[in-house]
Amino acid sequence: MLVKLAWLCSHESYQPETLLEHAVLAEQSGFDVVTGADHFHPWVDDASAASYVWSWFGAVAHATSRVELATSVTAPLFRYHPGLIAQAAATLDRLSGGRFILGVGTGEAINEAPLGYEFPGYKERIARMDEALDIIHGLLAGEKLDIDGEYYQARTAKLYSPPTTGVPVWMAAGGPKSATFAGQKAEGLITSVKDPADALERVIRPYREAAAARGASTTIMATRWVVLAGSDDEAWEALAAMRGLRAPGRLEVADPMVLRERADAMDRREILEKYTIVRDLDQLAEAYKPLVHDVGADYVAIQVASADPADTIKQIGSQVLPALRDWADS
Repeated sequence: MLVKLAWLCSHESYQPETLLEHAVLAEQSGFDVVTGADHFHPWVDDASAASYVWSWFGAVAHATSRVELATSVTAPLFRYHPGLIAQAAATLDRLSGGRFILGVGTGEAINEAPLGYEFPGYKERIARMDEALDIIHGLLAGEKLDIDGEYYQARTAKLYSPPTTGVPVWMAAGGPKSATFAGQKAEGLITSVKDPADALERVIRPYREAAAARGASTTIMATRWVVLAGSDDEAWEALAAMRGLRAPGRLEVADPMVLRERADAMDRREILEKYTIVRDLDQLAEAYKPLVHDVGADYVAIQVASADPADTIKQIGSQVLPALRDWADS
């Protein structure tokens, strides 16, 4: 099967001008897709960044010519009206020549609470997503919308700079409920894979079953966080901006200072053990092999923390991407 390989530009780790260089380098190095997360706050406050991914994607669209561009992910539920996300996606579709993919998810408090929004439980968030995707799909399809929903309203809303191609909407899911919802309402699935068998059973199977029930085709992007480091000290350095991601309460905390304090109060080994750490490129390729060989993903997002990301992009392009494509074909 043909697999497309993505590079994650970590907006929680590097400033936008550096990430723009990484995106261009990823295209030059053979990646098929560049992804970026939509964060207002990062995971720690001392070695981090949090630029506006929508402005950044506009720059990437101008600076590249081949790679697809995907939010991984944005939450069109609180600080954005879903109509604004549809407008942003349509604009990027036009600026990129049809290369944009809209990845959505139900969000995290660290991006909503700082702006004064309450961050409710899953039941309300998935209900909001249901309404939001109706609006996004309708606007992207060229409809003029009058909606009086429980969470969102629209009055003669229409995109006057519509997409020139179809913008696929992919939904992030980590369990069967969100996976089933993705199969019912989205054109693709984004899921983080640590245990391939578990991901196939709990996420990918319910997604495919729900999509099949409505006669829809499926697209799967499998992701995995990996740390490339020659030692644990180097791994800790590489994870400086991401260490708060594994601290307790990350879905509820608004202040990255709190997550940094909690992470630094933990034993380093406890945080490092929550990541897949590899010592060389051969081990890195093996870490992603199950995603292309066992999971059978259509897209595989390579999310690697390292001390020298620019060199890592080039090395993965020359040594890892060919191996992953070979495994996908075997």
